[in-house]
Amino acid sequence: MSNIKVAFEKGKAFIPFITCGDPDLETTAAAVRAAVENGADLIELGIPFSDPTAEGPVIQGANLRALQGGVTTDDIFQLVRELRRDVKIPLVFMTYANVVFSYGADRFIRFCGEIGIDGLILPDLPYEEKEEFLPDCHKYGVDLISLIAPTSEDRTAKIAREAEGFLYIVSSMGVTGTRTEIKTDLASILSIVRQNTDIPCAIGFGISTPQQAKAMAALSDGAIVGSAIIKLLEQYGKDAPPYIGEYVREMKEALRETCSEI
Repeated sequence: MSNIKVAFEKGKAFIPFITCGDPDLETTAAAVRAAVENGADLIELGIPFSDPTAEGPVIQGANLRALQGGVTTDDIFQLVRELRRDVKIPLVFMTYANVVFSYGADRFIRFCGEIGIDGLILPDLPYEEKEEFLPDCHKYGVDLISLIAPTSEDRTAKIAREAEGFLYIVSSMGVTGTRTEIKTDLASILSIVRQNTDIPCAIGFGISTPQQAKAMAALSDGAIVGSAIIKLLEQYGKDAPPYIGEYVREMKEALRETCSEI
């Protein structure tokens, strides 16, 4: 299937999220490259959507800015084609089911496979409805990434058993955004997951500091950060990529420390 496992082969993975087209695609490309140069192991690329139900105000704002700038799904496919000339780490798209449906699922996923997208995350896709996309994902070699949330409860084991690529463990109830404290009993969730799969697990939602990243990586195989990076794009705009690179380097170093302490 995909190349996602490579992201987890050298210790704890750091996975930044970047909304494509915020503030423009040139900045997105520079931000991706800055993240790669500073130790990112896998990058989630957000395809903007007008009603991103899983996102908090920070990433909602990024979606709005990108859409107001006129970015299209075809533009983002072309961006990835250009990135793949030199970016070798795994890349996954994070978007919403309606984006894929409106483009045409077979066509969308076929293009993903052709341009080098390794996985697809659809946070509004119920586990019970994944068959809408799974055959096309298998046909074109794109992993359909499953999410496990605190509300998954009795479904956690089944989702884990059928997972591919990596498992996205949602740290907290609610939408994306930085949090001062993560109180979910993630250890119990990860225990069930580990009993049912050897697929890597990364924790996202609410992580923004090196200390939080270390705590989450101690439980799992990696940490996912979105809102903290989007805040840098919001603050610095086209000048954000060096700041993103510095942030990624700091977070990756924290994860390396986690590996040395285990």
